[in-house]
Amino acid sequence: MTERQIHLLRFGFAFPQGSPHVSRTMMLTELTSLLEYMSTTDAAKTDYTRAIVEDNCLAKRTEKNRQISKRFLVELYSLDPGRLLFRSLLFFWQRDPAGRPLLALLCVYARDGLLRSTAKYILNLSQGASVSRHSMEVFLDGLDPGRYSPAKLASNAKNLNATWTQSGHLDGRVRKVRSRANPTAGNVSYALLLGYLTGVRGQALFQTEYTKLLDCPFDKATQLAEEASRKGWIVFKRVGDVIEVLFPNLINQEEMEWLREQS
Repeated sequence: MTERQIHLLRFGFAFPQGSPHVSRTMMLTELTSLLEYMSTTDAAKTDYTRAIVEDNCLAKRTEKNRQISKRFLVELYSLDPGRLLFRSLLFFWQRDPAGRPLLALLCVYARDGLLRSTAKYILNLSQGASVSRHSMEVFLDGLDPGRYSPAKLASNAKNLNATWTQSGHLDGRVRKVRSRANPTAGNVSYALLLGYLTGVRGQALFQTEYTKLLDCPFDKATQLAEEASRKGWIVFKRVGDVIEVLFPNLINQEEMEWLREQS
């Protein structure tokens, strides 16, 4: 693991060898049910996992299924409000319901290397281009030939295509085609935050891998950032080509010290 990756772990990023997408999608439905069940804003990670396993808030039939759901939701989202990645997800989730699918994708993208690897395939497709399970299998096998068995390759491809559908990048059930995501002010704010945590500043924040996930041209992204700033979610300042973005409501003092160490 690189020094940069070790630094990002403190904020909730993850760089695992495996991926939940072998068995699951990004579990948007389960995440939504869990966050609807959690009424308190000061819950700890143990409260989230207890809600899944002991309270069975996801209505799973067996103890084993509850444990599996807990495991994958932790892998995908951390479920730890002590980590800025999840805490800021909660912040925007509560304030921007329309943006929830893309918020979930951004969080999972920061924690799942397999999903990250497929972004170059999905984002480079023209609108209306067909995306089949087979085409995703071919792409995945090309990344690391022979790594996955045919069964795992098929499962990965199916689940990854489903995740990109949940986020709005694909459309259709049997025959999927490339569509455009519909970003909100919360989505742009969260994407800017993720880029900020990796050390990017100024106008370059609108060109990171996170903002590229939004299918959002620069002019629209800045308009949404201005909207978020008016709402008090972030601080966005622009004078000509000079842009400053700050996150006083999201980054605490200890995390600011970590960022200073990084720079």
